[in-house]
Amino acid sequence: MRQKLMAAVAATTLIALSAPAFAGMEEARRWVETEFQPSALSQEEQLKEMEWFVNAAEPFRGMEINVLSETIPTHEYESKTLTKAFEEITGIKVNHQLLGEGEVVQAVQTQMQTNRNLYDAYINDSDLIGTHSRLQLAVNLSDFMAGDGKDVTNPGLDIDDFIGKSFTTGPDGKLYQLPDQQFANLYWFRKDWFDREDLKTAFKEKYGYELGVPVNWSAYEDIAEFFTNDVKEVDGVRVYGHMDYGKRAPDLGWRMTDAWLSMAGAGSKGLPNGRPIDEWGIRMEEGSCNPAGASVARGGGTNGPAAVYAIRKWDEWLRQYAPPGAADYDFYQSLPALSQGNVAQQIFWYTAFTASMVAPKSEGNNTVDDSGTPLWRMAPSPHGPYWEEGQKLGYQDAGSWTILKSTPTDRAKAAWLYAQFVVSKTVDVKKSHVGLTFIRDTTIRHESFTERAPKLGGLVEFYRSPDRVLWTPTGVNVPDYPKLAQLWWQNIGDVNSGAFTPQEAMDRLAGEMDQVMLRMQRADEANNTYGGCGPRLNEEKNPADWLGHGGAKAKLENEKPQGETIAYDELVKRWQSN
Repeated sequence: MRQKLMAAVAATTLIALSAPAFAGMEEARRWVETEFQPSALSQEEQLKEMEWFVNAAEPFRGMEINVLSETIPTHEYESKTLTKAFEEITGIKVNHQLLGEGEVVQAVQTQMQTNRNLYDAYINDSDLIGTHSRLQLAVNLSDFMAGDGKDVTNPGLDIDDFIGKSFTTGPDGKLYQLPDQQFANLYWFRKDWFDREDLKTAFKEKYGYELGVPVNWSAYEDIAEFFTNDVKEVDGVRVYGHMDYGKRAPDLGWRMTDAWLSMAGAGSKGLPNGRPIDEWGIRMEEGSCNPAGASVARGGGTNGPAAVYAIRKWDEWLRQYAPPGAADYDFYQSLPALSQGNVAQQIFWYTAFTASMVAPKSEGNNTVDDSGTPLWRMAPSPHGPYWEEGQKLGYQDAGSWTILKSTPTDRAKAAWLYAQFVVSKTVDVKKSHVGLTFIRDTTIRHESFTERAPKLGGLVEFYRSPDRVLWTPTGVNVPDYPKLAQLWWQNIGDVNSGAFTPQEAMDRLAGEMDQVMLRMQRADEANNTYGGCGPRLNEEKNPADWLGHGGAKAKLENEKPQGETIAYDELVKRWQSN
């Protein structure tokens, strides 16, 4: 018996001696030298950060975790490349799944409702900050980093370096999400066409002002009319003055909730979101956490004159100035359409797709020259006639790491390690060169982006400018994003189909939002579902009592003031002087 025991011990010792030691640091060195360059850190600092990951991940080595995000170039890089690096460096395997944004929101909602751990972490838009801070079903990262997750929180994370941290902070001052990628919706235009003397002269003769970057929607409409119906062709190609999309799908709702109403001027003054009325038209008083209504009759603005104007212009421009078929495009079809090179401008363009717009001509991109330099530029979004100084000017997406409380602690810790890895200073500059979705100030100011800026059409200049704070995500007025967001695309789709006028559709939308919020109010009052911060709707009264009297803005007699433009080079100088 003793001989058998000694033989077993010897065999075990032999296996242990012959098994190779985990080569995390060797792999880290290889990845740092071959993939993670350039970086905001020196290679020595990178290796020090990677050593922390190797050691912190040791208790979870061999674990397999599942995370989910939407499909954009940044997340494709994470899914294909960074998961491989993370596994080789830490020993933790990550299945990073990519789906459409609607499916991501649905998965988050399902996990919150069922308390079943579908995914160990999500890259979930910060638009849900009002939901997460109220429902308290997401891990409070501030408390997690100081408590259960302290041993797996990177000492070099540097939260203050994240340019979107205010977007993921709840009314309680706690961080609920960690930004992974950020992009704004800006104005996009063909600078090479706008610079042509013959076109500049023709535009000035017709409209009485210079062809340039539109400051207001009047100028945008004039330029759209000019290219579609006056210019018609450039270098033998039929051209159009506008691009957008209108397919009846969830992304049509986000097309509108992504600050379209506030760009027209529908909300109140205030940053990051208007108070008391935000860009969705939801009213919430200053100092309160209780939404009070969406309809004008309850003090909101979802069906107010500015909001209806915004929807009417979207519909008119889509039909009158966009290429044939655009009304049937969804979000994912409309963005690559620009690369065909037949559109002069787009008022609502997401910078997340800059990477595809700087692809070489050999890949079918007709908006760059032979050297790969963009023939286009991006600029601040023009604003509608209801807009006032002090309002937000556009939307900024902040896809952010979110861990739900239904995830077991060990899996949450492993997922938190992966989340920090893909946003780490070691990795972030290289990731940002691939996806062009900036989250760190040290990254956007890195010298490599100074060198690359001329090839990125104004993206670097915008993100280095103080103007970037005027573009913000959905804020805390929205009490339950998944419940309310699904109402938008169905109602807006009825405008595109011709079934309802813009006024009819927005009246119905505002009414449905109020009804959903009333149900939330009852649940909060009965069960504290929303932590006491659920809706508390105002009683309905005559809309005239609110319009122009602390509620939605009253209808303007003239919704098309004189067009106003600015020279692009002057705009860039203004950015650089701040």
